[in-house]
Amino acid sequence: MLKSFRYRIYPTKSQTSTLNRHLEICRHVYNDTLAYRKQSWETSKTHTSLFDTNKLLPHWKKDHPEYKEVFSQVLQNSQVRVDLAYKAFLRRVKSGENPGYPRFKGYGRYDSITYPQLGFKISPEHGDIHLSKIGTIKTVFHREPEGTPKTLTMRKTPTGKWYVSISYEYTPHDHLSENNKVVGIDVGISSFATLSNGIHIENPKFYEVEEKSLAKSQRKLSKLEKGTIARSHQRKVVSRIHERIYHKRDDFAHKLSRKFVDNYGIICIEDLNINNMISKENEKTTTSLSKRISDASWNTFMNYLVYKAEEAGRHVIKVDPRNTSQMCSRCGKLPPKVKSLSDRVHLCTYCGYKEDRDVNAAINIMRLGLQSLAKPHRSPRIYSRE
Repeated sequence: MLKSFRYRIYPTKSQTSTLNRHLEICRHVYNDTLAYRKQSWETSKTHTSLFDTNKLLPHWKKDHPEYKEVFSQVLQNSQVRVDLAYKAFLRRVKSGENPGYPRFKGYGRYDSITYPQLGFKISPEHGDIHLSKIGTIKTVFHREPEGTPKTLTMRKTPTGKWYVSISYEYTPHDHLSENNKVVGIDVGISSFATLSNGIHIENPKFYEVEEKSLAKSQRKLSKLEKGTIARSHQRKVVSRIHERIYHKRDDFAHKLSRKFVDNYGIICIEDLNINNMISKENEKTTTSLSKRISDASWNTFMNYLVYKAEEAGRHVIKVDPRNTSQMCSRCGKLPPKVKSLSDRVHLCTYCGYKEDRDVNAAINIMRLGLQSLAKPHRSPRIYSRE
């Protein structure tokens, strides 16, 4: 399997200048490639392949000698990104969506470069990474990488920090001891998650905590004149707040997902379409609710849970979320009247079972997960309303 390790790097002032110049060159290559493909289609209605654009690079280097400053595969990766953008655009068009056409990158909008195969040497024992055309950069290896390195990506954050992400190919060997404990997880807003055993995990609401300071900083930013040094400094202040929120969410998701993987052998969760839930086109979702769903960061937590479980030899089962909060976990019947979000207690009109709404949903998720695990070729049964 592939696993990525992310490390903080500390380039010198000259290396930082070189990296920023490389970002700009890659941005120009990206825009030139996009313009060429767009013009080819508009003039002759022909699709340009990635191979066709790769053949243009030697000619562009003659016209722009500064392109030779960047490692060749890094420039090719800029064209790969254009190709991926086109493929995603065409795929969404074929599926009936109305996607936006791939856009050109403005100044400062290209923030990463990738070495897809060659051109880098990783030395954890020396605490550095050597990059072709850039040099040796000090790196903090807070954890030992494992496996064979495949790709390396350097990224600049809006606050000016630099990180490197290295993708390794390796065979998991640290499976945890066998564990037959089962849990169902119902994610929510008031509580981040409710377990089938009745445990509630508090929602930290990281964005809500920082919302006032963020609004204050953004108001100050909006009053400053564009292009001034003061506005540039204030933009970094706003970026630092967003970065702080991101790091808190990421740390919370990592620690919580690790706790589940360490303590349970089978973990059942809902297969939610979170992007659709927070979409502006979804008329049933209010702006406030969309913001709270985004703040909870369910998608990040579930992604971390899945990859950690795979690495540890655990099972994560995704079930159809339909009616899990409506169905009675004792008799399996649906109420004659649909429960609204304000109904926080489940009271079955058929069997009289009374339970917290989220606990009842978590039990249903666990039951449906075990049902699909026992009969993988059959969908979990959903009862109809009487």
